[in-house]
Amino acid sequence: MSDILEGRIVASARGWIGTPYLHQASCKGAGTDCLGLLRGVWREVLGAEPETPPAYSMDWLEPARIEALWGAARRHLMPKALEEEAAGDVLLFRMRDGAVAKHLGIAGHTGANASFIHAYSSHAVIESPLSLPWRRRIVARFTFPKERF
Repeated sequence: MSDILEGRIVASARGWIGTPYLHQASCKGAGTDCLGLLRGVWREVLGAEPETPPAYSMDWLEPARIEALWGAARRHLMPKALEEEAAGDVLLFRMRDGAVAKHLGIAGHTGANASFIHAYSSHAVIESPLSLPWRRRIVARFTFPKERF
């Protein structure tokens, strides 16, 4: 992905900062969850969403051990090696060992001041440091599809 496109993705994600957390929502300024943030950035940068997600619970099918969020990411995003960090990457997190991956964010900065933009329960959309505890939870890294740009 080019620096210009990475910049567009990061700028779009940062435009959502302050949007309150609201499960299953994707409306800048009104409410969003982590998937809604990604969906909103997709719409702003790429256009129409490739699919409308079905209703989903906050546990992301964890009791059934179904990797629903990871499956959707594989359908629409391009996988990358975990060590190939770039701004604008989509980061998928497993919040605890043995759980399904059910949180995502967009890399804001890489390197010594690494950060990511995300929404999660009880918070608004924020840009957080990509600290070691967060880094340990990353299970997959993706880019937006290049052919869409």
